[in-house]
Formats: sequence, structure tokens, C-alpha cells
Amino acid sequence: MRFLIDAEQRAFTASLDAMLTAADTPAVIREWSRGEHTSGRALWSRVAQAGVFALAVPEAYEGLGLRPVELTLAFVELGRHAVPGPLAETVAAAVLLAGLDDQGPAKRLLPALASGESLATLAIGPYALDADVTEVRLSLSTPELRLAPPPSSPPSPSLDPARRLFPATPHQGELLATDPPSLSSALQLARLTTAAQALGVGLALLDRTVAHVKQRTQFGAPIGSFQAVKHRLADARIALEFARPLLLGAALTMTEEDIAAAKVTACEAAYATARTALQLHGAIGYTAEYDLSLWLTKARALRTAWGTPDECRTTVLLSGDRRW
Repeated sequence: MRFLIDAEQRAFTASLDAMLTAADTPAVIREWSRGEHTSGRALWSRVAQAGVFALAVPEAYEGLGLRPVELTLAFVELGRHAVPGPLAETVAAAVLLAGLDDQGPAKRLLPALASGESLATLAIGPYALDADVTEVRLSLSTPELRLAPPPSSPPSPSLDPARRLFPATPHQGELLATDPPSLSSALQLARLTTAAQALGVGLALLDRTVAHVKQRTQFGAPIGSFQAVKHRLADARIALEFARPLLLGAALTMTEEDIAAAKVTACEAAYATARTALQLHGAIGYTAEYDLSLWLTKARALRTAWGTPDECRTTVLLSGDRRW
């Protein structure tokens, strides 16, 4: 199969890239990590104005209808620029709300998610990402889906400081549904968009590392001219480019096994690229003050978000068993 994005999709991603390039996202990320959300909310509004969150909201609720391929392309760019916030959680929450039997919560909450006026988080485990800044806090404690209250505890330490994890509050707040029928679709979209973010993070790390090895010299020559360095960068490029068609293919099929395969491939490629970037940057790569660290920590955190590598591999292997 030969899959190419069309001119409209290319223009969409190019406009997102241009807008985010001008946004000075490293400063936004650092402020977000300190719990200061003014610049992050402003950036969120610009992303929403570009139509990103509307791609997960039905037209009946002021969205554009669910478009997984366009969402995937957008999230690659969001990952490339390391945009902070509950990105995957917001689009997953939109799909979850849109599929409820009772349309009341969707009518009340979805238009603001599509416009960027509201942010959402979705907790199905012990933590809720960025619960202090979100207006829509969904908490699933089987079988109940609830609209949770604001957090009453400080965030827990996180590998990625920009991913602020608050203790979830199961069995609290307004009951929205029992055994929500759209839960599986929402979780798959969260996994898919997390994989897309990881691919974008990996691409950014590779670009930054290529630029660095062209400038850093050793023995009177740029280290990028050394064969061993070229091989490491080539391996990273191949891994990332191999992940891209799997990701886009999963966005087309939206099957559990294809999404799991894309998630593990994209996240492992991004993580391997992060290790290469750290090594080739030398001592400066370890410092929190250096912007590279903002992408390094995100690559590690996204690797286990919405499905660890082992969980995703298990899903793929079990799907193969079912086919036989």
C-alpha cells in the first residue's frame, strides 16, 4: 500500500509547525512545569483555533467530526514542539463524552473543548494529568464514569516536569455514566495520539542532534563527520521513519492491534533517539537548563503513557493468536 498525505493535510501541518515555531515553547514548558499556566493557556487557545481539538468533536457539538488521520498529523507537530498540557486526554475525553447514551454531558461540555475554552483530563488509574488546570476532569472507576472535583492535593513528582500528575479522585463528583460504551474508542485514541506525540518528540530530538554534531568539533573536525556518529544518527532516522507509516496506518484502521503496534514502535524509536541525542550532546545533554532536556524527559514519559511497551506488545501478540 502506498500512503501519502494530501496537499490540504500538508498545509495543515505546515501551519501548525509555523505557529508553534513562533511560540517559544521552551519558555511555555518551563512555566507550565512550575504551575504557571497563562502562556500555556494562550498557546492552547491558538492550537484550538487551528482546529486541532475540533477534530475529535462531532459536528453536532461544534466540532469537525472525528478525523483520526488529521489528529495524528497534528499531534506529531505538537510532540515535535513539546507542547505541554493534557493533549491526548482532551481528545480522548471528547470521544468518551460524545459516545455516551445520555447526550446532556456532551451538549454541556464538548463545545468548550472544541473551542479550547476548556481543557480535559481523563484518569483511569491513580493519577490525573494536569487536573489543576482542567475544567473537565473525567474519572473512571469501573464501572462508573464521573466528573471529578478539583484536586485537593499537590502534584506528585514526575519524570517529565511538564506532566503534572495529581492523585485521582474515584467515586467522587457527578455520575455521568455506568459502563460508558465509548470507553474503548476513547482509550484507543489516547494511545494513538500519544504515539503521534512521541514520534514528533523523536523527530525534534534528531533534528537538534544533527544540528549539534555539525557544530561541535573534535580533533579539528565536526563530530558529525565521524562514521560512528553517522551510524547512530542513521539508526535513529530509520527507526523513526519506520514508525511513521505504522502510525498513519493505525489512524486509518483504528484497530486495537494496529494502534498498539504503532505505539510501541513510535515510542521505542523516540526513546532510542533520546538516548542517542543525550550521548552525542555530551555533558550539556544532562543539564535541565539546556532545552534538549525538555524533549528528553518527554520521550521517556510518553513511552509508558497510555500503554507500556510490554502491554502494547502483548496486545499485538494476542491479536495474532486470535487470527490463527
